[in-house]
Amino acid sequence: LDKVAAEWASGSFKLQASDEDIHTANERRLKELIGPAASKLHTGRSRNDQASTDTRLWLRGQLMEVRKMVIDFIAISIDRAEREISILMPGYTHLQLCVADET
Repeated sequence: LDKVAAEWASGSFKLQASDEDIHTANERRLKELIGPAASKLHTGRSRNDQASTDTRLWLRGQLMEVRKMVIDFIAISIDRAEREISILMPGYTHLQLCVADET
């Protein structure tokens, strides 16, 4: 399994048209490496459970990327606001200029 994981990590894993999903692709490659014993590989989960877990793990990684981008955006916005504090900008509301009211 470590060799299969290394192939995925390095980008050298070769998918085939007969692979139904990532799980059958991994099982096929493991059979190529170790033979029939690979058929005994079982995680105790259904394919749907495995696919759901895969999706959640992928999404968690993507959310961490989005989180980093949002933090970077906030930091850039704060820096720019501090540098440009003396620049006046008109305010808008409902796509119209705001009217200042000092009452």
